[in-house]
Amino acid sequence: MKQEREYRSVVLTERGKRRRESRHPWVYDNEIESTSEGITDGELVDVMTSAGKFMGTGFYNGNSKIRVRLISNNANDKFDDAFWARRIKYAIDYRYTVMKEGDTNCCRLIFGEADEMPGLTVDRFDDILVAQVLSLGIDKIKGRIFELLVKDLEERGEKIIGVYERNDVAIRKLEGLEEYKGYYRLEGREVPEKTVATIVENGIKYDVDVENGQKTGFFLDQKYNRDAISRIAKGKTVLDCFTHTGSFALNAARGGAKHVHAVDVSELAVEMAKRNADINGLTSIMSFEAADVFDLLPNLRSGEYDFIILDPPAFTKSRQTFENAKRGYKEINYRAMKALPRGGYLATCSCSHFMDEASFIKMLESAAKDAGVRIKQIEKRQQSPDHPILMNVTETDYLKFFILQIF
Repeated sequence: MKQEREYRSVVLTERGKRRRESRHPWVYDNEIESTSEGITDGELVDVMTSAGKFMGTGFYNGNSKIRVRLISNNANDKFDDAFWARRIKYAIDYRYTVMKEGDTNCCRLIFGEADEMPGLTVDRFDDILVAQVLSLGIDKIKGRIFELLVKDLEERGEKIIGVYERNDVAIRKLEGLEEYKGYYRLEGREVPEKTVATIVENGIKYDVDVENGQKTGFFLDQKYNRDAISRIAKGKTVLDCFTHTGSFALNAARGGAKHVHAVDVSELAVEMAKRNADINGLTSIMSFEAADVFDLLPNLRSGEYDFIILDPPAFTKSRQTFENAKRGYKEINYRAMKALPRGGYLATCSCSHFMDEASFIKMLESAAKDAGVRIKQIEKRQQSPDHPILMNVTETDYLKFFILQIF
């Protein structure tokens, strides 16, 4: 017997229909032909073709260019606690499967659309979960999700003291949401005072400031890339550019580097990196500097370092700034290639999905040509598997990471 639908609907244009047939989880405002009367922002709607074919259910928001964020392709789904508990279980089971043993203590548990929970990020730092909600529909039910998430983890024997919300990001305004940060009050629990968690990643300890650190407090997506460079660093003199909390630098030092110099434009970041070096007993082979990498690299002596690491912030977050970003990526890679000796090593990456892999490789080839060197690829890597990539959703495939030799 066919289930009677209880949701209002939107009707797709032909273009929108083609995108939904590819299972992309977003419906843009210009892909909708018509909508039911009385739709409230944040409510669930059915997505239909003009011929009446069901194409999925998702959260509607008239304030956003992403008008509908799909959460289901099944017309028989009921979006109750049992539904969200299943989604959470799938997401956590996946992390327990793909991450190395012990690494689920600090990892991304929920990665938005890749886990069919659009606009929701949840990172775990030991006993604190840090959440960021970027969609109105999820924001309206976040309490249910947080409670179910903590319940699932505790039933697995994990200790969680609270969920800290890092909703202090301007992109929330595009969804009609306010900016703020602070603990969500879990039912029957006191609000924790603790805002710094100590994690261990690749055998290195870090203090993670979930209240004031960038994004959710720590960049987890480079976990295994950091481990990869530690093998290359043995016996090398290493320059880590854009060091932030010192994670690549610390992995290089742990790997047996002769010396590691860590640089970041932020004095606060440099102080955090120094503190992390001290926690791990690595200060004797490390030095730190607050400086602009774009000013530093042109002044390096040739052969001063035999391993340079470039982990810049996203130079572009839109297609409009892509060309400027490409010039920025080329400049730092060109300068690093010029400064390295024959046989030197370069680890370089981009965390912007607008800089796709083909464009990044073309940029590296151009930088090498201008620097008068050739480059040998040692490894090509991506984000760690707790940040899964949906093959038909390019937005989830954002991190390009290369380890190269200069010759």
